[in-house]
Amino acid sequence: MVVRLNSGGVEGVDAYPVELEVDFVRQGLPGFTMVGLAETAVREAKDRVFAALRACGFKLPPARITVNLAPAWRRKSGASYDLPLAVGLLAAAGIIPAEPLQGMYFAGELSLNGALRPVSGVLPLALLARQQGAAGLVVPPGNGAEAAVVRGLRVFAPEGLGMCAAFLAGAEPLEPLCEPVADTLEAPAYSQDYAEVKGQEAAKRALEVAAVGGHNVLLIGPPGSGKTMLAQRLPTILPPLDFEESLEVTKIYSVSGKLPPEAGLMRVRPFRSPHHTISDVALVGGGGYPRPGEVSLAHRGVQFLDELPEFRKTALEALRQPLEGGVAAIARAAHSVSFPAACMLVAAMNPCPCGYYGDPTHQCTCRDDQRVRYQSRLSGPMLDRIDVHVEVPAVAYADFRGAGNGVSSAQMRERVLKARAVQRERYGSKGPRCNAELSGALLDKHCALDAEGHALMEAAVNRLSLSARACARVLRMARTIADLDDAAVIATRHLAEAVSLRVLDRG
Repeated sequence: MVVRLNSGGVEGVDAYPVELEVDFVRQGLPGFTMVGLAETAVREAKDRVFAALRACGFKLPPARITVNLAPAWRRKSGASYDLPLAVGLLAAAGIIPAEPLQGMYFAGELSLNGALRPVSGVLPLALLARQQGAAGLVVPPGNGAEAAVVRGLRVFAPEGLGMCAAFLAGAEPLEPLCEPVADTLEAPAYSQDYAEVKGQEAAKRALEVAAVGGHNVLLIGPPGSGKTMLAQRLPTILPPLDFEESLEVTKIYSVSGKLPPEAGLMRVRPFRSPHHTISDVALVGGGGYPRPGEVSLAHRGVQFLDELPEFRKTALEALRQPLEGGVAAIARAAHSVSFPAACMLVAAMNPCPCGYYGDPTHQCTCRDDQRVRYQSRLSGPMLDRIDVHVEVPAVAYADFRGAGNGVSSAQMRERVLKARAVQRERYGSKGPRCNAELSGALLDKHCALDAEGHALMEAAVNRLSLSARACARVLRMARTIADLDDAAVIATRHLAEAVSLRVLDRG
């Protein structure tokens, strides 16, 4: 008897259908064979499944068993095929009926006592099941909330194999899970606030501009000036995730196995801060079985790179394509995958190796050639992809001893939300999400300059030797500053402030 069940594998951040076929023949010598390009963890499922069946009181008759994972040309990995294999064996042996399995999707890892353990990639599988018109999806309890956010799909989360078999046999009812989610999620409560930052009002203004337009930022200043403190508080002024953004972020964390236990949706914009010793693959993604890197884990959030020149040059150069296109494309000889990587890059660096070049209160101990080598670790193309270069000077004692009554995150967030609403109304639901994504005809249309603006832009290009990419980024920033000013047209003052926010171009 041949029994067929539906499951799925994950490639990139999307799932593809996998049909599990179980052939159960009670003639000839007993044996077990698995085919279909299964890697080690999948082939080892046999021992886990048979131990779980015994622990739950199921006894299979001797038989020659053949299991096929179709399509056979696609590599199968992970432990999510344990549950469909166990259910298929029970149905093929006649212990449970095969009819209730039609149209159902299964995924889950089995422990030796029959309990169901959570697996990665369940959210993409749930989206695939809904797309295929599935009758339902059976997953471990730890993945229930994650799968239940997919509207229009019945999700069942039995505690173990015994409960799952009883449910499929009709002996024990199991209610589908329900996870109601609003289209717009509430803004999370943060323990950090920009009101705690003493001084640095110019840097806070630059970060507010970046938050409105989704621009990349480079903070330059001596040690202890507050660069990290400023960057860590950037998520507190960003708009809350909407449902679609949250779904995108959750898919990435789901396939990475980094989704918090019992979590449904990721409701907070990610903030990732890898160490400067990180490898190229860990930063951008890849590996034998390609996995998302840090830049993808920061999708729709903030990627903070502290001590930017200390990162490997190859890793920084690998970031150029994701920063430009919002996608990390991983190409291998056998296949290629793409991971979303639309994040805000916020980087921090010292002006020189010792950190005190230009600081009026400390003597710089670096030679000129050392400073040149240090700053040359950042290539021109990489700096071109960073919109805002802002100086973060050392905090004066008068500011440090103050009560900290500067602008708060709530005040900044209110202005950011108002300007973002202007952008949504301008571009509509099908257009760019923010000004940083403007390109082509939309850039020409919405960033048009008058004669005075063109004259200022020409002077900036000639004096600062701006590239065409840098010019486009200045125009996008000017559009963002105009939105903050609630101005329909880019004025000269908006363009001048945008140019002033690129201190490295000014030397």
